[in-house]
This record gives sequence, C-alpha cells and structure tokens, in this order.
Amino acid sequence: MSSAPYNVDRLLLLLLVYRTGSLSAAADELTLSASAVSQQISKLEREVGLPLVVRHPKGMRLTDAGIRLSTYATTIDNALTAARNDMSAFAQLDRGEVRIATFPTFAASVMPKVLQHFHELHPDVDVTVKSYRLDRIQEALERREVDLATLWDYPWAPIDHQIPVKTTLLKEPTMLLLPSTHPLARRRIVQLEEVADNPWITRSSHPVASVLSRICREAGFDPRVVFEANDYQELLGMVSAGLGVAIAPRLAVHSHGPDVKVVSIRGNPAPRRIVLSQLPERVPSPAVLALVRSFRTIGSAKEWRS
Repeated sequence: MSSAPYNVDRLLLLLLVYRTGSLSAAADELTLSASAVSQQISKLEREVGLPLVVRHPKGMRLTDAGIRLSTYATTIDNALTAARNDMSAFAQLDRGEVRIATFPTFAASVMPKVLQHFHELHPDVDVTVKSYRLDRIQEALERREVDLATLWDYPWAPIDHQIPVKTTLLKEPTMLLLPSTHPLARRRIVQLEEVADNPWITRSSHPVASVLSRICREAGFDPRVVFEANDYQELLGMVSAGLGVAIAPRLAVHSHGPDVKVVSIRGNPAPRRIVLSQLPERVPSPAVLALVRSFRTIGSAKEWRS
C-alpha cells in the first residue's frame, strides 16, 4: 500500500460514483466519458492498494473499502464546501477581522465614529483597536501586528519614509487653551504674541512641548512654563483653574469643560497631519478596504475640520 497522499479529485470522484450509483451516472454529471471515470478510479485503486469498485455485467458496486473511503471523501467534500462558503463570506464582508493601531487623542475622538460607521455597514466583521504612543504604532505596523495604523506628524518632522501613507485623514490645527475668565476668552482667533507674557502649561516629555517651544520662538518669545502635565486631562484641569494658558492639537481637547475656552491661533502655526497607513506588500482584504472607506468618510466630516 502506497504511503503517498491520495489524490483529492479522485476521492471526490469516488464519492460521486457512490452517490450516483454508477460510473456512467457519475460520468454524465461531470460531462466525461464512462471510460475516463473508470480510468481515474483505477488510478485511485493503485494509490490505495485495494480494490474499491467491483465491476459486473449489470453495473458496479463499491467494495467495503470503497464504501469506507467514500465516508472520508464525504468529510473532505464537506470541508471544501465550508471553505468555499467561508471564503465567499469573507469576500462579501459577511465576516472577517481587522486590526488597527492608533494613538490616544484619535482613539478618544474620531475612532468611535469610524467604528460606528463601519459596524452599521458590516456588523459581523471584528475590529480590534490598540492605542499606542507613536513609536509603538510604527513598530506594530512594521512587525505586521496590525493591518492599518493611524499616525501623525508635523511639517518639520515627517513620518519615516519607510512607513507608506495610504491617505491623509485630517490636517488638524494646534489650538490655544484659555481659562474661561481670561480677557481674550471671547475671541475666536488670538495672535500668539498676545499671550506671550502669560504663564504656560504644557506636557512633560511630549511632542506638544516641542511644538510650544517652536511656535513661541517663531512668534518672538520663550514661554514661561509653570506646570508640566502628565496628560491632557491634567493640562485641561490646570487651564480651567486659571493657572495658565496652553496649546494642544484640536482632537486632544475635542471634549472639554466650560471653564476652558479653545480658540484658534492666527496663522495656524503648527498643523498636525493625521494619516492612515498600510504596508504596501500586504494585500488588503475586503474588510480592510471597507474600513479604509469608513476612515475616509468620517475623516472628511465637518465635525473634525471646523
């Protein structure tokens, strides 16, 4: 008996012979000649090393070995049918999985809208989101831990050229945060020089601190920093208490209390670009492509651009 694997097509042919009851009926269903079917069954018998069909003047019947082998062929046929159906379902977006890496301010503001839009259209596709710092997002993308990633950069510090940008989702302005009691709180646009003498609040060891230094230097002054916050929640708390003014990307302060006024800085000195990235060698699944469309739809909404 040969140890080589059996030919799957011949196994399925044996199953068809078993189900139809004859070589000629199986041949008719496959639009083949009875001789061609007989030859394939003979080859399968040589592979198996046992007779599978007994031929007689009035037709044929399967041997006990042939009947037993046809039960295994049934299992194979069922598995192949299930695989075809599953792949068809993936292609039609009935199911699937997409993994995303993103950063906290996007995850807290835009991402919920993206996921809501996507799940309304494709409720059976699973989406896994992981929120990281920027360097960890790049690592997750490079290591193929995720299918898509949202990243950000500034004009003077662009994203690594090895991380391909699929689409720009937003160009987010840097906003000025004032206590609601500040003399300029009723203004919609403020020149940075107008708050040069104010105490400043910033983030410690965070890119927004370097943004603050850069735009203030360009405006002709050095900010007097009185508090370095660990996160944007602390920063907003200090501004609301009237302890100073601050800057932040708009999405970072999408939700804020009544004691903080968010105003535009004249000239939009530090726009932050938010992009969607995917490695070019990875062939996108239909689910990934559909999620990219949801990103673009929500990213273009006036809610994030006004």
